[in-house]
Amino acid sequence: MSEENKALARRVLEDLVVKVNLDKIDEYFAEDVVVHVPFLEMPPGREGIRRLYSSFEGAIADVELTFEDQIAEEDRVMTRWSSVFTHTGELFGVPATGKRVKQSGIMVYRIRDGKVVEQWAEANMWGLMQQLGAASPPTG
Repeated sequence: MSEENKALARRVLEDLVVKVNLDKIDEYFAEDVVVHVPFLEMPPGREGIRRLYSSFEGAIADVELTFEDQIAEEDRVMTRWSSVFTHTGELFGVPATGKRVKQSGIMVYRIRDGKVVEQWAEANMWGLMQQLGAASPPTG
């Protein structure tokens, strides 16, 4: 089961981040999915997932996604990923910069009956905001 769960986790990121194919949400996520994203306020269930992934629509382009590590145990899959993309539209409140930026993070999915029932997302938002010019590096 863990190989199937790992494959599902990869499909979720490829289809929803790289391709921004929001039609896949119902296929990949349980209706009452629980979403944990510390940097965004989101409604429960698939609506939260839809809001998260729709934020990439028109905001990022030319996405190169790399799966750095993937570990599966029982009903959970942890994926450490990195990406490079062009910032082409408003993203997390930052207007388009046209910059090519790097992003990395960890996604954890709890999967039951072939669907994600819980998602935890951790991403290097500070580094992303610095690259987009929306945050200054700390001074010391």
